[in-house]
Amino acid sequence: MVPVKLHIVSVGDSLTEGIGDSKNRGGYTYYLKHELNSLKGVKDTSIQNFGVKGNTTDQLLAKLQESAVKKAIKQSDLVIITIGGNDIMKVFRANISDLNEQAFKNAIPDYKKHLSNVFTTIRKENPNAKIALVGIYNPFSTWFSDIKEMNTILNDWNNTSKQVTKSYKNTTFIPVADIFAKREDELLYEEDHFHPNNKGYDLMSQRIFQYLLKDDFLRIPH
Repeated sequence: MVPVKLHIVSVGDSLTEGIGDSKNRGGYTYYLKHELNSLKGVKDTSIQNFGVKGNTTDQLLAKLQESAVKKAIKQSDLVIITIGGNDIMKVFRANISDLNEQAFKNAIPDYKKHLSNVFTTIRKENPNAKIALVGIYNPFSTWFSDIKEMNTILNDWNNTSKQVTKSYKNTTFIPVADIFAKREDELLYEEDHFHPNNKGYDLMSQRIFQYLLKDDFLRIPH
């Protein structure tokens, strides 16, 4: 067995940038690197982080056109994406005076289109890279406790993400909503009660790690 070097590119929103990580180490990517490096089949893991706080799917599409990002994706074995939370926030802001479940349903087709374009763009740069899309969790209950349908809305968006993922080869969808459910006080950053804290990122990383190894997704020698 010859251990491999892993080149990972992480793109997306504040969950990729690592907002809420008290030590500014890059959120889940810090923990994930250590977990992957602990494997006998891995010689070294490099993770290039292009996360931008506040990014929506269409802004991520623009980010993917930058030469540094394109170059990194070309050389990567795996691209990990966190996106979608800000697309939901956009619906909140646009309908703040009259929030209802239908407004979120109406926004799904655009989200699906943009997300598909993100996958297609990555594939164009690197046809062989694996792509992992991390699902959306629900930090909204504290902020919008009057919207009873929040979990249903989130499930709809996560199911859409899953559908898009399934329509491309060498991809995986990684659910994380259940990790944070009913543990918000414990796992969210106390200053904004929205982003994960260190423990939240650690658990998120463990879930990502688990899915990367599932069914030999990363094909790491062992």
